[in-house]
Amino acid sequence: MNSEKPHKVLVIGCGSIGERHLRCFLSTGRAAVTGCDVNEELLAQINKNYNTPVTTDWELALQDPTTTAAVVATPANLHVEMATMIMEAGKHVLIEKPLSVGMEGTEGLIELRDRQGLVAAVGYVHRSIPTLRSIQSFLGSGEFGDILLLTITCGQDFAHYRPAYREIYFADHKKGGGAIQDGITHLINWIEWITGPIETVYCDAAHQLLEGVEVEDTVNILARSGKTLINCSYNLFQAPNEYRVWIHCERGSVMGDVQNQKWGTLASGEENWNWRDANHGERDILFVTQANDFLDQIEGRSTQLSSLEEGIQTLRVNLASLESSRSGTQVRI
Repeated sequence: MNSEKPHKVLVIGCGSIGERHLRCFLSTGRAAVTGCDVNEELLAQINKNYNTPVTTDWELALQDPTTTAAVVATPANLHVEMATMIMEAGKHVLIEKPLSVGMEGTEGLIELRDRQGLVAAVGYVHRSIPTLRSIQSFLGSGEFGDILLLTITCGQDFAHYRPAYREIYFADHKKGGGAIQDGITHLINWIEWITGPIETVYCDAAHQLLEGVEVEDTVNILARSGKTLINCSYNLFQAPNEYRVWIHCERGSVMGDVQNQKWGTLASGEENWNWRDANHGERDILFVTQANDFLDQIEGRSTQLSSLEEGIQTLRVNLASLESSRSGTQVRI
């Protein structure tokens, strides 16, 4: 292995998100990367575009002693089995969100990680957004006291940004599709990062407009974490690409405008918001940040990646939200 690149990463699944992982791990300059997929035509294009090795056999690629880590970017129903085999082979693993579509086998990942002494993280890339990282850090300082009310609104024209959504995992709940498992799960994971575990959830979800699929494209969640009341609204058809956060605490309020890359604070009794820029440029930068965090963690440094434990807790909320949307009742987690 090239001594200038101490990590060799296998990216399993080279669809849209897998290709982004491959590209962004290469962009760190710290890792050699191999792409793996069952689609040989896609692999040929990956090899041409990035001049990187490709393979159709991920299990064989794991046997390479120079491979140090793997990224699982396949449909979510395959994540736990693949992550288990990766860690059994002694490799670190970054698992795309959601961790799974059910709880079976998830707790075993923690035991296996600890027994093997490996890094295992879940790819909730919103933790890499500078606006949200800055807000998390500020709230963690305790300057404004406890969080009492948290509201997030988020939406986009999904068909414009992900035109292939009908043909991929998104169209199938069993593969991790739908707005709950694919979209609002990012918001839930970030919320739990700052509030702690969500304890109750009421979810109203529906298919409203997105053509060619039956899974939900609109989600409203009311939840509670300790004394914090939580409201989340998410849809996949609105015209503006929008992501806004409002957090009201004992001694002030915080607002984040992710799309415009800024956040602000207003202390109780003050009249003017104090705004800060939180520039992150184009979307690949977030995944490069996540890739660097993963490599840093392998090298023993603390990072802000979602742990397995946090990914499992977010999975509980995903499943509770799906249950609540079907039953029309509040679900305790």
